[in-house]
Amino acid sequence: MFFKQRAAESATLSYFFGCAGHAQAVAVDVVVGDEDWFMAEAEKAGVSIAHVIDTHVHADHYSGGPALAQRAGAPYYLHESNKGRVTFGFAPLTDGQRLEAGNVVVDVLHTPGHTPDSICLLVRDLRRGDEPWFVISGDTLFVGAVGRPDLAGREQEMAGQLHDSLHAKLLTLPADLEIYPGHQAGSACGAGLSGKPASTIGFEKRFNPVLSMSREAFVAAVTADIPQQPQDMARIMDANLHGTAPEPALA
Repeated sequence: MFFKQRAAESATLSYFFGCAGHAQAVAVDVVVGDEDWFMAEAEKAGVSIAHVIDTHVHADHYSGGPALAQRAGAPYYLHESNKGRVTFGFAPLTDGQRLEAGNVVVDVLHTPGHTPDSICLLVRDLRRGDEPWFVISGDTLFVGAVGRPDLAGREQEMAGQLHDSLHAKLLTLPADLEIYPGHQAGSACGAGLSGKPASTIGFEKRFNPVLSMSREAFVAAVTADIPQQPQDMARIMDANLHGTAPEPALA
């Protein structure tokens, strides 16, 4: 497997990984303006981009996913809950669905809480074996923090969903499993994010303060410390729902 993490605007972390042997790759959470980088990396690696995925409809940055998918001739994926909400065509993902890119397989975990459509991606390299290698945790779990629960409104309800998603879907994974989040320090998508761009399940269970809280205490904590909403959130969300992200110079 090859793997690259790209730090983009808005303290966003994007991902490009795949199977060199079968010449297939996956792009995750692409920021508008980075499409050329992904295409160039694919050319350097001698692979085609088989899957382009957004872990949710983003509120803090314009997505380059639809444009990259069009350029690469690949499907663009979002969680199925976006049917009837997103106004352009996409490939719907369901909880437990598996995507394949040669020997690299990606299992979809639906983890609502930050947003109703949030997903995480559990990645395996079958050449190493069937044990998962890492999880791309999107805006559900950060290093030292968790996603904000208010972007869809109903923050008390969403915070409860976030607690349940974390404890049912992520914290049951092996302690040594690597975590690659959707943001690092500087993002408005959570409070108290570390500048460290990766972690492990075990480290977060030990040191992430909200993960050891009861459900009631967790809801109180994450709804009490909510950052200001991302700048131009309404305009960004509208563009991402319509697949009309502006040119990079205007973003």
